[in-house]
Amino acid sequence: MKKLGLLISALATAFLANAQGPIVSGTSPSNAPQFSINLAVLGSETRSAADEFLEQAERYEKFGDFDSAAAMLSKAANDYQQNKKFASYGATLIRLSNLYILLANYSEAEQIVLKQVLRNYTKMGSRTGQMAAYQQLGKIYLAANKLPQSLWFYTQQGILAQQLNDNNAYIESVLGIVSVKIKKKDYQLAVKDLNRAELLSKNINTIQYNQLIKRNRALIAEKTVVKKG
Repeated sequence: MKKLGLLISALATAFLANAQGPIVSGTSPSNAPQFSINLAVLGSETRSAADEFLEQAERYEKFGDFDSAAAMLSKAANDYQQNKKFASYGATLIRLSNLYILLANYSEAEQIVLKQVLRNYTKMGSRTGQMAAYQQLGKIYLAANKLPQSLWFYTQQGILAQQLNDNNAYIESVLGIVSVKIKKKDYQLAVKDLNRAELLSKNINTIQYNQLIKRNRALIAEKTVVKKG
């Protein structure tokens, strides 16, 4: 818990001090939300040479060559940064961190988001970008089984989503918290959060999270039966 406290304190000092307004607000696990925050809308840059690197990265990723895909994404990110296309730079880094999750290199995935993505979006003054970074950190720590950290970042995502009136991001934060509670075997609390996510989905008239909610319910039911048995 001391380490978590130091982490939170360091983040608050290094990255959030200059944000607009107060931010109080795994291989990805199959029961985790799949990040529908649309990073593409963070900027309106025109196509650049970096897009060629992105296309190559997608081809490598399609064939399971994640190391080569990561190398291409790194080149794309560097190109975007040099051309001051900072929204695309941040979005590409998040994609890169996803590849490192697939490679089970959680430390590298974490450092990319903490040291580059958050700093980038804070300088941009993009609270949507910061929210995406929080969500990504929640995902990374969940995959790495660092559950207190994962819970903290999913919670920060949710608080910021409420401030931005982003209903989808808020539902995803709740579903991220559900994933953490399932791993912690807090099944009753997880069910309560699932009920809340389901109600929120109905309130905004969306069905996009229905299957994920159902899978989580089935997973909880399965684990509860095993526990009783």
